[in-house]
Amino acid sequence: MQRLDAADPGFEQAFERIVTARRESDPEVAHDVSDILRRVREGGDEAVAALTSRFDGHSLGKSGWRIERETCEAALHELDAGLREALELAATRIRVYHEKQRPQGSESVDDAGVRLGARWLPVDAAGVYVPGGRAAYPSSVLMNAIPAKVAGVERLVMVTPTPGGEANPLVLAAAALAGVDEIWRIGGAQAIAALAYGTETIAPVDVVTGPGNAWVAEAKRQLYGVVGIDMVAGPSEILVIADGDNDPAILAADLLSQAEHDPTSQSILITDSVELARNVEDAVKVQAAALATRKSAETSWGDHGVIITVAALADAVPLANRLAAEHLQLSVDDPAPLFARIRHAGSVFLGKHTPEAVGDYVAGPNHVLPTGRRARFSSGLSVLDFMKRTSFIALDEAALGRIGPAAVTLAEAEGLPAHAQSVRLRLEQ
Repeated sequence: MQRLDAADPGFEQAFERIVTARRESDPEVAHDVSDILRRVREGGDEAVAALTSRFDGHSLGKSGWRIERETCEAALHELDAGLREALELAATRIRVYHEKQRPQGSESVDDAGVRLGARWLPVDAAGVYVPGGRAAYPSSVLMNAIPAKVAGVERLVMVTPTPGGEANPLVLAAAALAGVDEIWRIGGAQAIAALAYGTETIAPVDVVTGPGNAWVAEAKRQLYGVVGIDMVAGPSEILVIADGDNDPAILAADLLSQAEHDPTSQSILITDSVELARNVEDAVKVQAAALATRKSAETSWGDHGVIITVAALADAVPLANRLAAEHLQLSVDDPAPLFARIRHAGSVFLGKHTPEAVGDYVAGPNHVLPTGRRARFSSGLSVLDFMKRTSFIALDEAALGRIGPAAVTLAEAEGLPAHAQSVRLRLEQ
């Protein structure tokens, strides 16, 4: 874990290393994924079955390729009442929030008499990847599947690895709540390939979303263009900006909430209190040692954790904008002045009573967010990721007469005579 002080002479160089560090997959992963994609593209079902047997340890021929909806409904019915209530609350809040994201079409006639507009339509089919190993999270099912259904996607396909042939019942229950149409017992890069290319058994989709390991992320990166994707997500990250009037134990828990995800996750604290920095560091060590996820949390914090002290909290804002973190917590009494200056963050959690963990489950906004400084140019998953906008144009003879000559002039200037001719002939009529 690094301790930095913004007043130290070497701070800028050390901070720049943090900003530019990459905690993502190595070239060998890209090579392996490329081979898997080729095998699925050429071999279809046979390749998917062989790779599933190799990586997940079960035969699709014996366990079956598909998990039926009745199995999901049964898993939902068998949930503990308190757990089902929590899952239903999360689903309701996520659905309500995302319904407000649905875009409206537009149509107007301008001064030249040209009718112009745009129409939004959902994709025909979408695929959702749900991890089934270290990270089998029903919350991710809700966060990916519900926006797709709100967008109007008619065929929603889920793929999830089932190690040893066993499916996670919580994941299946969440799929039932979200209205998933198809579920297939496949995972890894081969599942992304099956969704993108299609096989004899699985029809292809138009968009693939959802979290996964380095191989899944790399498969999505390589297949972008064959299908749409939400993003290429890297390891999780949290940045907490906190004043001295905070409970060190609470901030330590906030930092560990991301560190426990994966050994490559990153947790950063920026504070104007040296005493708080010291106390949080001690609290992290104590709490991490008691976690069931201790191995990941301690490795993440030890390798990638950072505590930075600044003279004033206002000095934290430019640092935060350079980091462009996936999650940003403003743990101060009045977060508004700091929030007004934040330009780059996946999601911002305002005030001392708003832990990032609430956003992972029941707040409503999507928890699928850009990592690795990609919040500088991209946004979290939304209804728009499952829709596309089509513009439309309509001219009558008078409107073409008003703007057509300029099109002819520009086409000729660009050396495209057929373009010019297609307009000119209509004008001459």
